[in-house]
Amino acid sequence: MVCYNRIILIFRSAMLHLTLRQLQVFEKVASHLNYSRAAEALYLSQPAVSMQIKQLEENLGLPLFEQMGKKIFLTEAGREVLHYSRSILQQLAEMEAVFADMKGLEQGSLTLSVVNTANYFTPQLLAEFCRQHPKINVTLQVANRDAVLQQLADNSTDLAIMGQPPAGLDLTAEQFMDNPLVVIAAPDHPLTGPGHVKLDQLAQETFLSREKGSGTRSAMERVFAQHRIQPRIGMEVETNEAIKQAVQAGMGLGILSLHSIELELETRRLAVLNVEHFPLLRHWFVAHRSNKRLSSAATAFKEFLLRQPQQATIFDTAE
Repeated sequence: MVCYNRIILIFRSAMLHLTLRQLQVFEKVASHLNYSRAAEALYLSQPAVSMQIKQLEENLGLPLFEQMGKKIFLTEAGREVLHYSRSILQQLAEMEAVFADMKGLEQGSLTLSVVNTANYFTPQLLAEFCRQHPKINVTLQVANRDAVLQQLADNSTDLAIMGQPPAGLDLTAEQFMDNPLVVIAAPDHPLTGPGHVKLDQLAQETFLSREKGSGTRSAMERVFAQHRIQPRIGMEVETNEAIKQAVQAGMGLGILSLHSIELELETRRLAVLNVEHFPLLRHWFVAHRSNKRLSSAATAFKEFLLRQPQQATIFDTAE
């Protein structure tokens, strides 16, 4: 493993002596814009993190952060250092991955980012993958769609599991599993039962929805727009769990991935409505930067995902 603490970068053009440890600490602080969170991520004390940043600023002769109220922000110099820090740390990580590959797949590591909804099934996939490769070290990062896209852009993750990425990004994405979206209701809702529900019947219903920009929200808006229906959004929430709880309480209907409600259907705390044009069939994708050199561990996990059955389980919604 590369020892960041002992390698010293010497920028001769400016006679700067910067350690990789300083750059590593700076990158964490710059990513979180918070000293405490960076300290937690690095398993250091906050004074130790502050000292590393102070030494880096003294070596550069420029402030890297400025404080406004209780928040800190990057200065112009800080943004430049962040760009080079990430590039340097990325190359070191790739070098470390090459050495790990030379030692064999079982010595590798994998950083995986998944959107919140995918976390309902990703642990089961990881459990099977780790059973097959018990010595691979896996780091799992769960975040919303925008954060996962940022992690891909920052090259702070090897692979990401998400809905189809937006066009125009320098990403390679391949679908590996179906992701059906269904309309959910409380079990005693008047529209539950085996009968078919017309889409225009939902125009009078209140929906609990994810925030604008989420994959689920975008899919919902598209299907209603195609049929010239304006859904009534009663509440916007940032988690699937909040939507499920609100729907169970009778506050309205929701549209969620079938993967996220398996337990609630089994325990009959939620029901899936038999609505025309539903389920909306979307897909799960495994994505990475197009120019990224995948390690053996990342390649193995990507191939593992692509071997998964393409069809998701469709529950019997008529019960």
